[in-house]
Amino acid sequence: MKLYTTDYITGKQFETLGLVEGSTVQSKHIGRDIAASFKTIVGGELKGYTEMMNEARKMATNRMIEKAEMMGADAIVCVRYASSAVMDGAAEIMAYGTAVKFI
Repeated sequence: MKLYTTDYITGKQFETLGLVEGSTVQSKHIGRDIAASFKTIVGGELKGYTEMMNEARKMATNRMIEKAEMMGADAIVCVRYASSAVMDGAAEIMAYGTAVKFI
Protein backbone atom coordinates (compact mmCIF):
# COMPACT_ATOMS: atom_id res chain seq x y z
CA MET A 1 0.00 0.00 0.00
CA LYS A 2 1.40 3.37 -1.01
CA LEU A 3 0.88 6.33 1.31
CA TYR A 4 0.97 9.94 0.11
CA THR A 5 0.73 13.20 2.03
CA THR A 6 -0.46 15.00 -1.13
CA ASP A 7 -3.99 14.93 -2.54
CA TYR A 8 -2.72 13.84 -5.96
CA ILE A 9 -0.34 11.26 -7.42
CA THR A 10 1.59 12.45 -10.46
CA GLY A 11 0.64 10.44 -13.55
CA LYS A 12 -2.18 8.54 -11.81
CA GLN A 13 -5.93 8.92 -11.94
CA PHE A 14 -8.00 7.46 -9.16
CA GLU A 15 -11.44 7.26 -7.68
CA THR A 16 -12.04 8.13 -4.07
CA LEU A 17 -13.22 5.25 -1.89
CA GLY A 18 -13.53 7.14 1.38
CA LEU A 19 -11.96 8.10 4.66
CA VAL A 20 -9.79 5.57 6.46
CA GLU A 21 -8.33 5.94 9.91
CA GLY A 22 -6.43 3.99 12.48
CA SER A 23 -5.69 4.86 16.07
CA THR A 24 -4.21 3.60 19.28
CA VAL A 25 -3.96 4.87 22.83
CA GLN A 26 -0.62 4.32 24.51
CA SER A 27 0.28 4.85 28.12
CA LYS A 28 3.65 5.15 29.71
CA HIS A 29 4.75 2.49 32.12
CA ILE A 30 6.30 3.21 35.49
CA GLY A 31 9.87 2.60 34.25
CA ARG A 32 9.56 5.15 31.46
CA ASP A 33 7.80 7.57 33.79
CA ILE A 34 10.54 7.45 36.43
CA ALA A 35 13.31 7.75 33.82
CA ALA A 36 11.50 10.68 32.19
CA SER A 37 11.11 12.43 35.54
CA PHE A 38 14.87 12.33 36.08
CA LYS A 39 15.56 13.42 32.51
CA THR A 40 13.40 16.54 32.88
CA ILE A 41 15.80 17.73 35.58
CA VAL A 42 18.83 17.74 33.27
CA GLY A 43 17.06 18.17 29.92
CA GLY A 44 17.31 16.25 26.68
CA GLU A 45 15.31 13.76 24.67
CA LEU A 46 12.94 11.45 26.51
CA LYS A 47 13.92 8.35 24.53
CA GLY A 48 11.39 6.08 26.22
CA TYR A 49 8.57 8.38 25.12
CA THR A 50 10.04 8.75 21.65
CA GLU A 51 10.05 4.97 21.26
CA MET A 52 6.50 4.73 22.62
CA MET A 53 5.21 7.34 20.17
CA ASN A 54 7.04 5.73 17.23
CA GLU A 55 5.42 2.40 18.08
CA ALA A 56 2.02 4.08 18.39
CA ARG A 57 2.36 5.81 14.99
CA LYS A 58 3.32 2.51 13.37
CA MET A 59 0.35 0.73 14.94
CA ALA A 60 -2.10 3.48 13.92
CA THR A 61 -0.70 3.49 10.37
CA ASN A 62 -1.05 -0.28 10.06
CA ARG A 63 -4.66 -0.11 11.25
CA MET A 64 -5.41 2.59 8.69
CA ILE A 65 -3.82 0.48 5.93
CA GLU A 66 -5.87 -2.58 6.96
CA LYS A 67 -9.09 -0.59 6.57
CA ALA A 68 -8.00 0.71 3.15
CA GLU A 69 -7.17 -2.83 2.00
CA MET A 70 -10.61 -4.02 3.10
CA MET A 71 -12.09 -1.32 0.83
CA GLY A 72 -9.96 -2.52 -2.11
CA ALA A 73 -7.75 0.57 -2.15
CA ASP A 74 -4.49 0.85 -4.04
CA ALA A 75 -3.20 3.83 -2.08
CA ILE A 76 -4.04 6.36 0.61
CA VAL A 77 -3.71 10.08 -0.15
CA CYS A 78 -3.72 13.09 2.17
CA VAL A 79 -2.24 11.01 5.00
CA ARG A 80 -2.13 12.93 8.27
CA TYR A 81 -1.33 12.20 11.91
CA ALA A 82 -2.83 13.69 15.02
CA SER A 83 -2.17 13.15 18.70
CA SER A 84 -3.93 14.14 21.85
CA ALA A 85 -3.72 13.50 25.55
CA VAL A 86 -6.53 11.19 26.57
CA MET A 87 -5.77 11.27 30.27
CA ASP A 88 -2.76 11.92 32.45
CA GLY A 89 -0.04 9.62 31.15
CA ALA A 90 -1.86 8.38 28.03
CA ALA A 91 -1.90 9.69 24.47
CA GLU A 92 -3.91 8.81 21.39
CA ILE A 93 -2.26 8.71 17.99
CA MET A 94 -4.51 8.80 14.95
CA ALA A 95 -3.53 8.24 11.32
CA TYR A 96 -6.07 9.18 8.67
CA GLY A 97 -6.36 9.74 4.95
CA THR A 98 -8.43 9.06 1.85
CA ALA A 99 -8.43 5.56 0.37
CA VAL A 100 -8.24 5.59 -3.45
CA LYS A 101 -8.38 3.06 -6.28
CA PHE A 102 -6.40 3.61 -9.49
CA ILE A 103 -8.40 3.76 -12.74
